[in-house]
Amino acid sequence: MEAAAVCDEEGGVVSQETADPKTAHVLNRKNLMKGDEVMNRRTWFRVVCLLAATVVGVVNVAAAERINTDPRQQLPRPDTNAPDTKKPVKVFILMGQSNMVGMGELGPETTKGTLAYLTKKEGKYPWLIDDAGNWTVRKDVYYYDARTKKGSPLSPTANNGRTIGPELGFGYVMGHVLDEPVLVLKSCIGNRSLGWDLLPPGSERFTFEGRTYAGYKDTPDSWIEGQPKKEVNWYAGKQYDTDTADAKEVLKNLAKCYPDYKGQGYEVAGFVFWQGHKDQNPAHASRYEQNLVRFIQCLRKDFDAPKAPFVLATIAFGGWKLAGPGLTVANAQLAVSDPKKHPEFAGNVKTVEARDFWREVEVSPKNQGYHYNRNAETYMEVGNALGWAMAELLKNAK
Repeated sequence: MEAAAVCDEEGGVVSQETADPKTAHVLNRKNLMKGDEVMNRRTWFRVVCLLAATVVGVVNVAAAERINTDPRQQLPRPDTNAPDTKKPVKVFILMGQSNMVGMGELGPETTKGTLAYLTKKEGKYPWLIDDAGNWTVRKDVYYYDARTKKGSPLSPTANNGRTIGPELGFGYVMGHVLDEPVLVLKSCIGNRSLGWDLLPPGSERFTFEGRTYAGYKDTPDSWIEGQPKKEVNWYAGKQYDTDTADAKEVLKNLAKCYPDYKGQGYEVAGFVFWQGHKDQNPAHASRYEQNLVRFIQCLRKDFDAPKAPFVLATIAFGGWKLAGPGLTVANAQLAVSDPKKHPEFAGNVKTVEARDFWREVEVSPKNQGYHYNRNAETYMEVGNALGWAMAELLKNAK
């Protein structure tokens, strides 16, 4: 959004919507007078507005370079208004594995890479902090974890009070762009692969380097034909079945899970996905694109939302150093939103490139690469990007 200087009838600059007030210049009518020559009011008014717009533009470019390359992500602080319970609830279902569960550290403020450090020491994400230095709350966005069966209005502490996931950035964007009440419904658990645990219904067996790999509801995950199968208390797609069932249970009992629900109805407005670490093996990576296509199709069918937008982020372990099966997975994730490869998803599926959001261990709370070093900035940037991707698809769908 471009900054706009707003002038009143008398030519005074009354607001600068996105400029930094500390650096904005004060334009005074007297400065435009020379001797006894006073400009015509209309001419003077135009000059002031032109100069103000120029000043705001210069300040805003500097801010964009300093804070973020995408100015859309500089959100206003949320207001204190309750959701409009006369409008149907917009439900967004979040799925994945541990990084969707959320591993970005909330604090302490003294540790680099925590959300407290990023907001209070580095001044990032100002919409998350109020004037008193407390976390803000989006009363128009409700967060609910279908696995733990806990929920609250969305804030940095909503996930579990210790860590954040993409739900935070995503939910704040949705609350900003939508007038309807929003339910961010997360249904996932860690250490799950798309090629085994989350394998969608209808997926068939395949052979890779002499082994047969499970189709939906097969067990175990792989075997060699003619040899005894290993017995496991699990089946291909078990986590898909569990996560979708948990989410459906919430929607079936929405009034119990979402306090502001007043029977006004709801719409499954979109799906959000961030997953892939456990699929970084040659066999599962080779089928990732095929499995992801079916995953999208099955979710839309299971939730009776055939046109619901689907957004996902690539894996980004090591940033642009990602290689091997991990790179195969990332390329598959990008492929599903390529209209040349998947024209059926044109305009309704969008992949966010996340490798730019990798943060090194030196600026992070922990040396834990598979959880993005537990750096809250990675989780915020992925969430923001997913939110704006969803906003774009929702806008285009109208």
